[in-house]
Amino acid sequence: METSRKVVIVGAGQVGAAFAYALMIKGLATSIVIIDQDVKRAEGHVMDLNHGLAFVQPTRITVGDYSDCKDAAIVAVTAGGAQKPGETRLDLVRKNTEMLKDMIPQIVEHEPRILLMVSNPVDVLTYAALKLSGYPTSRVIGSGTTLDTARFRYMLSEQCRIDPRNVHAYVVGEHGDSEVAVWSGVNIGSVRFDQYCLTCPTRCSMEERNALFDRVKNAAYEIIARKGATNFAIGLAMVRISETILRDENSVLTVSTLVNDYHGISNVCLSVPAIVNQNGVSRVLTLDLDESEIEQLQHSASVLKGVIKDLGL
Repeated sequence: METSRKVVIVGAGQVGAAFAYALMIKGLATSIVIIDQDVKRAEGHVMDLNHGLAFVQPTRITVGDYSDCKDAAIVAVTAGGAQKPGETRLDLVRKNTEMLKDMIPQIVEHEPRILLMVSNPVDVLTYAALKLSGYPTSRVIGSGTTLDTARFRYMLSEQCRIDPRNVHAYVVGEHGDSEVAVWSGVNIGSVRFDQYCLTCPTRCSMEERNALFDRVKNAAYEIIARKGATNFAIGLAMVRISETILRDENSVLTVSTLVNDYHGISNVCLSVPAIVNQNGVSRVLTLDLDESEIEQLQHSASVLKGVIKDLGL
């Protein structure tokens, strides 16, 4: 079993900083390295984080460069253009893909174990990182719909008045406008959602269900319109992914990974439930989707494939 618990964060913006802070509080990493073109900003974050070390478990937090990717268990890429109000994640694709062409070779030169892609559009950039790195599929992971799934579970928990930890539901496909809610697989404490609704006082209609998922899908736009960026929840989602890697948990998460004949979909990175451990994606789980969900997932894949084709990847 690998013993390294070094995590390198490339990008010291809102998401990178939130990830570093949450990772420090969680006490998962023995070493946290922050890399950013704006060295002063990286230094400021590192100084601020180090001043809180008396309150958390011991770890070493430093400013670094790409050579620090050597012996890293995870290199998390959060660098890139941020999504602006009115801009979709796919609008970011060209400038962030060009950034990766320079960045990924410098990272993989030092052979970190896992690449965790977080910058948007995350599915396309995960595919690009996979091609640019030459790594096996298992070792290049996108944060995918891990956050969307958490949003879905939270909003269901509010609707059903249930602890979100007891709500089991997935969002799959693109981390973006074509993402798919797997309503057929929702359950509350092992009770199928349709059955649970029969005894639930709120008894939400189909219109209410659709409105709920619209709030899930548009959550980032709403947050960006109010505060300019999303950072706290995605930082926690990154910690959850890192936790299952660093602790070799074999947890099931909806990360973005390359799929092969998944409900007829191949050669594209998108989010599906996958078993994640210290070696990355161990196995993809095939969901039992209804016909409508399969069609929606295939449409989501076609959207991503169109972007990948335009980029010449």
